[in-house]
Amino acid sequence: MKINQDTVLRGKKVTLVPYTAAHVPRYVPRALLHALVPPVPLKAVQGQERYHEWMQSEELQRLTASEPLSLEQEYEMQHSWRDDADKCTFIVLDSGRWPGQAEESSMVGDVNLFLTNTEDPTLGEIEIMIAEPSCRGRGFGKEATLLMMAYGVKKLGITKFEAKIGQENEASICMFKKLHFKEVAVNSIFQEVTLRLDVSDQERRWLLEQTNHVEEKSYAELKQPAGALAS
Repeated sequence: MKINQDTVLRGKKVTLVPYTAAHVPRYVPRALLHALVPPVPLKAVQGQERYHEWMQSEELQRLTASEPLSLEQEYEMQHSWRDDADKCTFIVLDSGRWPGQAEESSMVGDVNLFLTNTEDPTLGEIEIMIAEPSCRGRGFGKEATLLMMAYGVKKLGITKFEAKIGQENEASICMFKKLHFKEVAVNSIFQEVTLRLDVSDQERRWLLEQTNHVEEKSYAELKQPAGALAS
């Protein structure tokens, strides 16, 4: 989705930046992995120190149902992600590090919205991953999710959110319930829970109150001239 290609959402703990080709050697949003062809062994993927470290975690692979992609596949998927009108993604950065440090050392995860229900374009499926272990349990995922939800409501016309989460991912399920999501379905085959939030006027006011500290800025203007990632 190109609508957010120059958008930065800066919160207290996290900053959301658009996913660009320059992020590929370091990271691949987990949502892209759903379209995987038979995976390439991770040892065959070169120049991906951070991604390699993250995706060596058996826990992360299990919680995100992820497998590694080859570098060529990653670039192809990034271009598709950028151009597809039914997908929106931001890379999650640590606000305490960026701007100031290079993006690659500030990356902690991703947050994604799927607008794939052709019968209801106001429904968005939201996904969040905090891949950096040191950043879990610190409110990064909660703020990133709130920022993306507010962006979806204000910019994309979303009035309903769904989150599909593995049954064993209790921390994520608990977080979404704290954000007023309700459990609406359980898929025993895929061992997946579906949670939903209808954005009523009251929920919209609450969401905007929770994110009234967020600053929206230009990515092109904030990128560091030295050592910054290019788009």
